Amino acid sequence: MSKSNGQADIRIEEQPEQPREVQEAELPPADPPDGFTEAVGPEQETSSDPPVRGVADPVAAAELPARDSEELQKLRKERDTLFDRLARLQAEFDNYRKRAARENAEFRDYAVADAAKSLLPVIDNFSLALKNAGAKPEDFRKGVELIHKQLQDVLQKMNVQRIAAQGQPFDPRLHEAIEMVESNDAQDNHVLEELQPGYRIKERLLRPAMVRVAKNTKQ
Repeated sequence: MSKSNGQADIRIEEQPEQPREVQEAELPPADPPDGFTEAVGPEQETSSDPPVRGVADPVAAAELPARDSEELQKLRKERDTLFDRLARLQAEFDNYRKRAARENAEFRDYAVADAAKSLLPVIDNFSLALKNAGAKPEDFRKGVELIHKQLQDVLQKMNVQRIAAQGQPFDPRLHEAIEMVESNDAQDNHVLEELQPGYRIKERLLRPAMVRVAKNTKQ
């Protein structure tokens, strides 16, 4: 400070001019990680984020219903075809069952008719023998024997066979034992006497032979 003209010449030292750019205040250091993540809003997402999943191609999405519709129509067509085949098979089976039942009934009828036709001559001979019952006993016996022979021939033509029993080993499949008789004239467990003949058609039994079976105590 200096004096001039009796007046105090006061000089004020000019302070240096502050730069125009205002320095930004330094931010405090970031807090240490505490395990929590700050949620980021949609507006803060950047282009580096991964694409959103589940977004389908519009062209492929349009083709899916068309393919599904074609597959569905194909399945329905196959189903209708199978139902139609099943209905035809059921109808054919019903027709076959009815035809088989009718043929079996006709076969039985014709089989009985053939058997009856074969027996007609035998019945005629029996009627003739009865008319001549007053003839000589020898002639009547010869007539009855002829009819018996004729009847056996008819049964043989129908494959009806007589079961052998006299002197044969007892067979419960073919013989029906009426009683056991102690006898030393026949082998043990053999047919001693045939009371009624048995018959069969091939391997099918019509009726068993009624027999007496010997029981030989010496054997």
